[in-house]
Amino acid sequence: MTVKAFGETDMYDVIVIGAGHAGCEAGLAAARLGKKTLMLTISLESVAMMPCNPSIGGTGKGQLVREIDALGGEMGINIDKTFIQSRMLNATKGPAVHSPRAQADKQRYHEQMKHTLEKQENLILRQGEVTELLFEEPLRVTGVRLRTGAVYGGKTVILATGTYLNGRIHVSGFSWPSGPSGLTPSLILPENLKKNGFVLRKFKTGTPARVLSHTLDYSKLLEQKGDGNISPFSFMTDDPGENKRSCWLTWTNEKSHRIVAENIEKTAPYGGYTTGVGPRYCLSIEDKVSRFPDRRRHQLFLEPEGLSTEEVYVQGMSTSLPEHLQLAFYRSIEGLERAEISRYAYSIEYDCLDPLSLTGALEHREAKNLFCAGQINGSSGYEEAAAQGLMAGVNAVRRIDGKEPFVLDRSEAYIGVLIDDLTTKGTDEPYRIMTSRAEFRLALRQDNADIRLTEKGRGIGLASQDRHERYLRNKRETEEEMRRLGGVVVPAREAAEFLGRLGKTSAGTTDAPVTGASAISCGKTTLAALLKRPEVTYDNLREIDRDRPDVLAYARKQAEIQIKYEGYIDRQNKQIEKFKKLESKRIPQGTDYYSLNGLRPEAAQKLSDKRPVSIGQASRISGVSPADVNVLLIHLARKAEGGKRHGR
Repeated sequence: MTVKAFGETDMYDVIVIGAGHAGCEAGLAAARLGKKTLMLTISLESVAMMPCNPSIGGTGKGQLVREIDALGGEMGINIDKTFIQSRMLNATKGPAVHSPRAQADKQRYHEQMKHTLEKQENLILRQGEVTELLFEEPLRVTGVRLRTGAVYGGKTVILATGTYLNGRIHVSGFSWPSGPSGLTPSLILPENLKKNGFVLRKFKTGTPARVLSHTLDYSKLLEQKGDGNISPFSFMTDDPGENKRSCWLTWTNEKSHRIVAENIEKTAPYGGYTTGVGPRYCLSIEDKVSRFPDRRRHQLFLEPEGLSTEEVYVQGMSTSLPEHLQLAFYRSIEGLERAEISRYAYSIEYDCLDPLSLTGALEHREAKNLFCAGQINGSSGYEEAAAQGLMAGVNAVRRIDGKEPFVLDRSEAYIGVLIDDLTTKGTDEPYRIMTSRAEFRLALRQDNADIRLTEKGRGIGLASQDRHERYLRNKRETEEEMRRLGGVVVPAREAAEFLGRLGKTSAGTTDAPVTGASAISCGKTTLAALLKRPEVTYDNLREIDRDRPDVLAYARKQAEIQIKYEGYIDRQNKQIEKFKKLESKRIPQGTDYYSLNGLRPEAAQKLSDKRPVSIGQASRISGVSPADVNVLLIHLARKAEGGKRHGR
């Protein structure tokens, strides 16, 4: 047997640094696409860890998870196996903002994902701290070096380091180097990145304390049960099971706020102990009290962390107050008067890159073959990280194979919105996806993620044949049910009587229930036409749909949404067509923006720095006005005309 000499290199196609939610999806995607993949993490206990909220999904985030699943990712499958409570948020609103969310058994989530990685063909999961990226000139990554001196060569490398780079925990005026949940931080790698010309900046986030369940008085808390009819995250899950735990709701009060207000200078940010920029949409309790002094109370959600632990996460109360003041704060709240804390809240600062340094494929513009995913790109959240990880994994493989990058645009997916926002607009704070960021959100619903993306997932080789066949079956049944509903004729009198009965039973629940013969303007109607009415649902239509076949739940829901919102969907599709036209107008790389007559100097600078690939992308850059876009369009038109004259 030949023994390797020190310094000899093991070679891999893809090396993933980090095993959080971004790293997991990146490693699985690369391995499933047939590449020899190495995943390195400082601690195997950090695999798919949930150092903050023990949940997956939420507003905007649930859409991301369903898209990850539709493309062939793992997050949706994993949460379906390990959830303890599931809810559909915004269920009383329109389908554009329906968002699934599930509480996870966080230990089981970690264990299940780790086991999935360990079993994956072509993938090696290994504990080891990367301290150096290896480069060739010009700047092209060729591998990594570990703290032990071991060297691994890689055709591509994916940075998915989460909050570990120069991680530093703060509690009041005390701080120490640390990764999340007290794990070892990465202190050498960020210095190596700086040495190689990478510009790093500081962001921060925080996590609330955990309290022990048996020390809470549940008689004073408001129970929040899960949905009776559970909507799984994965399109591959047939029976997700049942809810196993409730969450609970309570509120802060004037005494709670007084404790914070009188001691606010003892927190890390207000005491001047931190410099990192925190998330705008996930405020600490000190920020809430300071910014909204007129608010008499704030909601706190008590969320169990699993079936085999007493720990309960207190959502809504992240802080860096001293420990004795944290305890006083909690015990000022109804139901928490005798609460015992198992883990105190803290704030964590970490280094990250400016995502404007990345292409839409998440490859670094200057360091070739280096991809970045997750919080290193300035995002926040497990779901945002996982989405980027999947796309980075796919594009690392396509870089090796010499294929065009796989990039989703804003009209195709929330993933496209997320990555386009980061790489085109940039972010000055931890970025969080929201439904309001998606201008085409009616088309990008969580329920139709497979319709939008499974064919694409199959095309790049990530979505399995089983997944694709299931998608085709669902699509076929939906189309058949829509045709049937459009073809079943209902006599006017029967329809009017049905609407009359429905109006009486739903009075006060709809804006304007129409009853009687006036509801029907002609001698007959169809089930589809009736379903378009706001007070009619697919379920209550059964009363006059006597020959209804046994239809998949998926097809029932899709048929109802597509029929009921047909006009709105058609209108949005026309908007998407206009968007696509601007996206299709490609800007030649190397364009000298400073030479274009009529282009403002600010716009020329922004365009030169960010190098957009299309007119659509250029129009979304801050500092580029509609007038500047017109200059670009005129330039492209002249260039095209010149090409025609010269026979090109």
